[in-house]
Amino acid sequence: MQKTKPAPDAPAAPARRKRRTAEDLMNRIVEAAGEEFRQCGYAGATTAAIARRADVTEAQLFRYFGSKAELFREAVFKPLDQQLSTFFANHMLDNNVEEVRESTALYIDELQGFVRENARMLTSLVVAQTYDPEASLANSAISSLGAYFDRGAAMMTSRLTGPAKVDPTLMVRVSFAAVLACVMFKDWIFPPGLASEAEIRAAINDFVREGIGANPEMGPLAT
Repeated sequence: MQKTKPAPDAPAAPARRKRRTAEDLMNRIVEAAGEEFRQCGYAGATTAAIARRADVTEAQLFRYFGSKAELFREAVFKPLDQQLSTFFANHMLDNNVEEVRESTALYIDELQGFVRENARMLTSLVVAQTYDPEASLANSAISSLGAYFDRGAAMMTSRLTGPAKVDPTLMVRVSFAAVLACVMFKDWIFPPGLASEAEIRAAINDFVREGIGANPEMGPLAT
């Protein structure tokens, strides 16, 4: 008597994908945009590539973010502004000059790290502003630094006890530019063998701190 073969198990039904919330989608898109901008720069990044990286459609991407420039603000400059706010909240409340000096040095190190991490993207943005026909997008993205500069200038101004030798609104921008240029163009400015990485970082730190201290009525502050 021939044995009857058991029927093969029926294939399991595919697991139903959990519905993602709007907040989850936005977070995925912002995270993917940050990765894409860091790898490809502002000009090289596309909304299509960002959508694929975030596992969403372009239609979903544009439902939450109206343009690549808006994504750039959310993924890059908004985190920088949040970093600045957190630093002030955690490190800039004490009036002790020596403690302020130490926390200033810490923040300049953090700022150097941020610029170093995003150097390729920032360079691409500069190029886009100069040569890209959509330069207005780049300009709108980089204008997000306004909040960063306003916070720094307000903090500097609050510590003045007399007329400023250098306007804080200029000082905060010059300080940022010094860090930005020294990090982004490090290979041009500091040829191999001139100094170690640690020595370069320390020189940038000391230069910016002493520059900020140019106003004699104000203790050293963070950029």
